[in-house]
Amino acid sequence: MSRIGRKPIVIKDFTVSKTDGVIKVKGKLGELQMKIHPNITVDIQKEEIVVTRPDDSKENRSLHGLTRALINNMVKGVTEGYSKSLEIVGVGYKAESKGETVLFTVGYSHPILFMPPAGIKIEVPTPTQLKISGSDKELVGMIAAKIRSFRKPEPYKGKGIKYSDERIVRKAGKTAGK
Repeated sequence: MSRIGRKPIVIKDFTVSKTDGVIKVKGKLGELQMKIHPNITVDIQKEEIVVTRPDDSKENRSLHGLTRALINNMVKGVTEGYSKSLEIVGVGYKAESKGETVLFTVGYSHPILFMPPAGIKIEVPTPTQLKISGSDKELVGMIAAKIRSFRKPEPYKGKGIKYSDERIVRKAGKTAGK
């Protein structure tokens, strides 16, 4: 048995419903839904959610732990939420909030105007820091990666947009070889 798939998810501070192979989790931060693979069974009891599989085939074993982890991520998202922090490094590189949109100035001839999708909140506490938050873990990560792709950190001076916990491996310049 999968060690992760075996663990039940305790129902607390949120509601769960299952209809036609789609599980919906609703909490204080919103509502998320996910389609469940037909081989996997999700039982919603009074106090917990239990994920089971029909047999020990390779596909069902991999789906067992995955399904349980995805449901747990949905539960954590609607109760606590997810967030990612980004830093902007470089002279003249900055971000500013314009209502719902964020304006990035990252060394191009034009500024980049970014409109986040529904369910994602972008805060700009300082011009060189961003905080992306939301209830969907996958969407928060995708938006953070999209913003980082506007100007990835380069290895010589470290300029660009990076995750706050990311460490840039620096390279020596041309003069270091002589």
